[in-house]
Amino acid sequence: MGKKKKLRLQNQGSHVILDNGLLMVTISNPQGYVSGIKYGNMDNLLDVKSSESKRGYWDTNWSWPGGKDRYQLLKGSEFNVINATDDTIEISFRKVFNPSTRGNKLPLSVDIRYIMRTGMPGFYCYAIYEHPSACRAFDLVQTRMGQIRFHYIAISDEKQRIMPMPEDLHPGRGEQLIVPESVLLVNPINPDLKGEVDDKYQYSVDNKDGGVHGWISSSPNNIGFWVVFPSHEFRNGGPTKQNLTVHTGPTCLAMFHGTHYIGEDILTHIKEGEAWRKVFGPVLVYLNSTSDVSEAHNLWIDAKEQENERGSISGRLLVQDRFISSSPIPARDAHVGLSSAREEGGWQIESKEYQFWVQTDSNGDFTIRNVIPGVYGLHGWVPGFIGDYLHQSLVTVSAGSHTHLGILTYSPLRDGPTVWEIGFPDRTAGSFYVPDVNPMFRQYGLWEGYSDLHPINDQVFTVGINDPKKDWFFAQVCRFVLATHHIY
Repeated sequence: MGKKKKLRLQNQGSHVILDNGLLMVTISNPQGYVSGIKYGNMDNLLDVKSSESKRGYWDTNWSWPGGKDRYQLLKGSEFNVINATDDTIEISFRKVFNPSTRGNKLPLSVDIRYIMRTGMPGFYCYAIYEHPSACRAFDLVQTRMGQIRFHYIAISDEKQRIMPMPEDLHPGRGEQLIVPESVLLVNPINPDLKGEVDDKYQYSVDNKDGGVHGWISSSPNNIGFWVVFPSHEFRNGGPTKQNLTVHTGPTCLAMFHGTHYIGEDILTHIKEGEAWRKVFGPVLVYLNSTSDVSEAHNLWIDAKEQENERGSISGRLLVQDRFISSSPIPARDAHVGLSSAREEGGWQIESKEYQFWVQTDSNGDFTIRNVIPGVYGLHGWVPGFIGDYLHQSLVTVSAGSHTHLGILTYSPLRDGPTVWEIGFPDRTAGSFYVPDVNPMFRQYGLWEGYSDLHPINDQVFTVGINDPKKDWFFAQVCRFVLATHHIY
């Protein structure tokens, strides 16, 4: 095994450089923008045509209570070395908010951290947000980290493709469609993409499914650039909350907190006089490469392998439904999680604190590890059953301890036996009819298939005869009748 190269930190005044021999990261001082990433034979993987504040950066959307949305880049005003050993370096770019500050300034202290280790072709990022009790109230809408340049994306084993160029979204090469941020490619630089629709929401992923996503450059370099989430505990909305991943730019996002697909219900409301602190991250920015273009797909496989003193809890969840079984049955493949929410289903709009989720096995057994000490509500939902489970007692997790909760029983609310149902209640549209995706449009416009199937009258579904997978459209949408009319 080769000797690990020495880890170095260089302070050049206006920039700070982290270098472990495999990777060199340049960060602006004291702002904390990642302005350069040198890897392999590429001097900078980031877009050098953009200003430093638009390469690798943290940003947020926020508002005063009841006010309009505001956008702000997050940056530090002082640089500090938190830890420096032969194996690990952690640095900080911090800006402390002064409560006496007047005007429309985000009332939040922010500490942006970067960590580099020996032998790892990547670096970790996280940020600490803190709202002192003396500060004004505000609403946190969205916060994220974004960067890079490349041409091929991979966000799952199934969702991988060559992406359009940013110029393809401009007039002459692309035409804006009715849905904002959706563009029809009429004259793209890559003619193979002509007729496709580009829309960043096509690449959204549930938190529970989004462990890694990124880009691969074209030959001869064949470099993979990946964002890896070791945990989702700091992301709002729980396991079924969808977040953006990548989009034409090319851009690779690490979404920590957002309102997409939910809206104002999931805003984080920080009250005046409320002391609030939360750590967003860490995420790993990971690089890999191959000289053989035929092996480029293995960069994705390698990236997936990277996602693999707190407390833990365990237990077994059963379902008691007398209309299905006279005795409790295992809650198979149920989602069980800890959240600060205290109401049934409240985890879906919880944004201030952390959440920890797992799935049960075939016996309903679960173990939630690496939980931050605290007091939580224990939540769950079970595929095949309607409603949300909430444990009757709060759960206290202590540092270094393990708590076994024993057998827990969920009794779904119902007034009687099921007379009939259409589909399977698993919080997806998987049991309904979804039209084949047009390879040129991908997911865009699938809802318009309803009008194609039912141009005159709405669908008629006969329970017990029709098959939901074939006959029940996945979305109940308005039907086009004329170009200027809709039937609801």
